[in-house]
Amino acid sequence: MSARPRVLTLSCPDRPGIVHAVTGSLVALDANITESQQYGDPDTGLFFMRVAFDAAASDEALRETLGVVAARFGLTWDLRDAAERVRTLVLCSKQGHCLNDLLFRHRSGDLPVDVVGVVSNHTDLAPLAEFYGVPFHHVPVTTGDAASKEAGEARLLELVAQLDVELVVLARYMQILSDALCRELSGRAINIHHSFLPSFKGARPYHQAHARGVKIIGATAHYVTADLDEGPIIEQEIERVDHRHTPAELVRLGQDVEARTLARAVRWHAEHRVLLDGHRTVVFR
Repeated sequence: MSARPRVLTLSCPDRPGIVHAVTGSLVALDANITESQQYGDPDTGLFFMRVAFDAAASDEALRETLGVVAARFGLTWDLRDAAERVRTLVLCSKQGHCLNDLLFRHRSGDLPVDVVGVVSNHTDLAPLAEFYGVPFHHVPVTTGDAASKEAGEARLLELVAQLDVELVVLARYMQILSDALCRELSGRAINIHHSFLPSFKGARPYHQAHARGVKIIGATAHYVTADLDEGPIIEQEIERVDHRHTPAELVRLGQDVEARTLARAVRWHAEHRVLLDGHRTVVFR
């Protein structure tokens, strides 16, 4: 059997000997470690590690060997085939800049994901999904209608199950997810928004920012939680601006930043580089 690339991620209470035990168990199976990163959080006392390696050993053999280490150190761990692309469902509304960027990167092979569908509460971006050959699902949601929202979320979960979705990406999806749906998608849903929150809420945030004379604009990609726009942050980016920028220019710059930031967050998640540390993340870039 030829060697296959795998990725091991883990967390546990920090103590001496973890790295030696993990890497030693892999070497004992003739694995070739190609990348290894670790971090001990001094505040929580937790240890995090990501190991990429090539091995001809079966998944069963790897899991059996690593299981012994896990029992010894109390590991929370995950073993993935690095060659498998993460099955991804993208949610959007009417703004297409983030969706277009993700679909272009997907088609060009720049992201280790398989976009299996696009879901939207509007039909505006159906032609864009069709252009990239990705199935489009219109799931209408009427604002203020609880029954409509409940039905829409039920349909979304049906698609997640039917399409065997591993990651849900909110690419400017302008609907607030219910607490129940947030819990169901915990750790596997990523959202993007401008970084003006909480100062400039609601409609036309870039126009609000222009009126206040902001000097930086930016974007935040984070995991979705029941706390609106306050989930564990994966990535952020900013652009410096000044009095010469019009509201339209701020919108254009902001959309570029949002697309780049979201793409990086999706990539790092799909490469199993992001580990949750309470309300924070550890990102092994």
